[in-house]
Amino acid sequence: MYRSHEQEKKRMYNQRVIQVEHATFTPLVFSTSGGVGPEADRLLRNLANRISTKRQETYPHVISFLRRRYRFDLLRTSVISLRGHRSVSKSHRLKDLDLNLEKVAY
Repeated sequence: MYRSHEQEKKRMYNQRVIQVEHATFTPLVFSTSGGVGPEADRLLRNLANRISTKRQETYPHVISFLRRRYRFDLLRTSVISLRGHRSVSKSHRLKDLDLNLEKVAY
């Protein structure tokens, strides 16, 4: 299912992005239940690797934080689209977030 949606997005937008913007196009496909497409998963892994290296955090903590964050953001967006927005949201910056909420011994 995710691959077919990724292919459809590529078919619709890839040519224009290459010709007009002289860039590459990577479609990010997410489901409302929290699932991710292969290219979106690759992006999350790459992002988690970079953040964990830069901030000296462990990769498992960072990837779980990013996946959890995206799932909750998608859920919130779905709820807002169904019932409407009730309050003004606060903007969170990634560098201000604390990824290690608690230390876990393995």
